[in-house]
Amino acid sequence: NRDGGFLVCPQGHIVHNWKARWFILRQNTLVYYKLEGGRRVTPPKGRIFLDGCTITCPCLEYENRPLLIKLKTQTSTEYFLEACSREERDAWAFEITGAIHAGQPGKVQQLHSLRNSFKLPPHISLHRIVDKMHDSSTGIRSSPNMEQGSTYKKTFLGSSLVDWLISNSFVASRLEAVTLASMLMEENFLRPVGVRSMGAIRSGDLAEQFLDDSTALYTFAESYKKKISPKEEINLSTVELSGMVVKQGYLAKQGHKRKNWKVRRFVLRKDPAFLHYYDPSKEENRPVGGFSLRGSLVSALEDNGVPTGVKGNVQGNLFKVITKDDTHYYIQASSKAERAEWIEAIKKLT
Repeated sequence: NRDGGFLVCPQGHIVHNWKARWFILRQNTLVYYKLEGGRRVTPPKGRIFLDGCTITCPCLEYENRPLLIKLKTQTSTEYFLEACSREERDAWAFEITGAIHAGQPGKVQQLHSLRNSFKLPPHISLHRIVDKMHDSSTGIRSSPNMEQGSTYKKTFLGSSLVDWLISNSFVASRLEAVTLASMLMEENFLRPVGVRSMGAIRSGDLAEQFLDDSTALYTFAESYKKKISPKEEINLSTVELSGMVVKQGYLAKQGHKRKNWKVRRFVLRKDPAFLHYYDPSKEENRPVGGFSLRGSLVSALEDNGVPTGVKGNVQGNLFKVITKDDTHYYIQASSKAERAEWIEAIKKLT
């Protein structure tokens, strides 16, 4: 039994007022008490039955509260518990997980052996992880951090990255996260900043090159630039996206800089006339690019041979849109009929 300690939890469903409560872990129940004048008020304020509970730690659902544990009961009630430090949070999570699986010794054994070796799943894509790390809403936030009196801009803590990798389900344990982060460094996606993290690199052992530590600083390596070129990076005004959707579908588009073809979801709107495209692999519903159709030209490209300006192994069914400011967009449809439909629909709006 964990003999008790403070955790902070939200009270009230509409407005979350975070309140400190005194928690005690019994065999299969987490009991919590109100405090008045520094004393526990009995009877308990509430209890959380742990049988069939699932635990999420770290839980990053509240952006400015990185030390949360989330418990979801069998009846799908959710509890958020905030500890005062990482050590405290992880100790509570370990004890609670042990209590949840108390009836299954195998599970508890597994918990203790999590520190064993680990191989990355073959399907994991480092590029995908780094893309997600850069995502403005769900990625890892960099900020100025201090170490030994020096301030380093745009850095993040080793322990924060470990939390982030676990909460995004890229790995299952802190040890796996350290191994994965070390690989990201080896592949030059990340680099160490400052004395602590630089020193760890010299230890030579892959598993120890990255520090799960709240004093070790890291940053994105310069070699990783945002994939979207300035021409495609657009300021979305609400006006642009207010038009009526006329047509939408998946088309392949050639990138401006690297000339590689990527599938995008295209949405054609009128009043005002815009063609936007979205990255289907991203969850947020924000276009990654788009342009006004006023004064633009659209035409089919010849099917015999590869037209100038087009790179790669193209399938045919190509068309081109030239915008008013003379930007050329090369797009492929999946069939001649589909190409004809898109050209027809765009022409009406130019």
